[in-house]
Amino acid sequence: MKSKASLPIIFVTIFIDLMGFGILIPILPTFASKQLGISDLGIGAIVAIYSFMQFLFNPILGKLSDRIGRRPVILATQLITAVSYIIFSFSNSFFLLLFSRLLAGLGGSNIGVAQAYIADVTTKEERAKGMGIIGAAFGLGFVFGPLIGAFLSKYGYAFTGLASASFTMTAFIFAYFSLPESLKEPNKEGKIKIKVFDLAFIKKILVNPSIGFLIALFFLIIFSIANIYGTFAILGYKFYHFTDQQNGLLFGITGFVSVLIQVGFIRVISQKLSERNIVLLGIFFMILGLGLIPYGGNFLGVAIVISILAVGTGILQPTIPSMISKYSPEDQQGAILGLNQSISAFARVLGPLWGGFAYHYIGYQFPFLTGAFFTLITFFISFLMLKPERMKVYQNV
Repeated sequence: MKSKASLPIIFVTIFIDLMGFGILIPILPTFASKQLGISDLGIGAIVAIYSFMQFLFNPILGKLSDRIGRRPVILATQLITAVSYIIFSFSNSFFLLLFSRLLAGLGGSNIGVAQAYIADVTTKEERAKGMGIIGAAFGLGFVFGPLIGAFLSKYGYAFTGLASASFTMTAFIFAYFSLPESLKEPNKEGKIKIKVFDLAFIKKILVNPSIGFLIALFFLIIFSIANIYGTFAILGYKFYHFTDQQNGLLFGITGFVSVLIQVGFIRVISQKLSERNIVLLGIFFMILGLGLIPYGGNFLGVAIVISILAVGTGILQPTIPSMISKYSPEDQQGAILGLNQSISAFARVLGPLWGGFAYHYIGYQFPFLTGAFFTLITFFISFLMLKPERMKVYQNV
């Protein structure tokens, strides 16, 4: 029997940690632009380095958590994240800010581990609901974090970085005393092999038609949304002339809608619709939201459009990882979910780089239209490929 007693604890841990992360999201691009004079392309690089580190370390930490347990990996990464926020507070150059985001990306490479923790304590039938807990923690972190960050930015950007560090340390202390180990029987056979690119393992996973397709699908979806990671706040600041507080409020609205979807709506539709139709529904909302962002017209219009986008991401972000987990063997949940997070992190590298380039050199609409275009591609691919007869149970890795 799987124990679900740890679910509220992992939820609180992730929520507090993500609230610290959310504080910086709406102000990071404007801080880099206004205070340090960094170009839009440079801002894209700063956003991308965070995800590049996740690309490198998500599979490593996932496999490590299969060997030594989820708890020590989660605790160690929280400490690294707190240090990165302190460095952010004292950043006065492009390279120091870049270094702070590099460390933050290393610390943030624990999402696959958190997903594996959920998989440890839930049955396959309950997994989508369990993964929704991570999505809800993300959503709530993005409700309160950006709002707090927008408010604290009045007192200086350094103060917001220290606030982020304090929230992350609070999450660390809470997890240290409250979070039990979820992995009952760590896989301790052989030596721990730390490889940045374990090509043999990656090939072994991706050749499976079910897992390979789902990971590729998640990659395209994350790339589509990642186009706006660095450019949305810049669009608000430079084109719509929003303040940091208004940008923070928009991110808060996004998180709030995402939470509503993941704690309520996703449960309802999972009982009425097939996984295939749930994915198609989420992609449809993403296409509308991404394509309409540069045409919102004013604060209210942008708020409505970004809410539509949040409905789509709120549906997809727990659904696809839960599908991947369902087809994965129990003793490799951390490794496979970590690989998925790594590949999706690479999408978050490419997305901001292209988004920053497109915004700077082509036009403010193009990061968002690019995302809508690739999401439209995923809609047609999913319509054709996500059929029961094509999805084989993933049993032998």
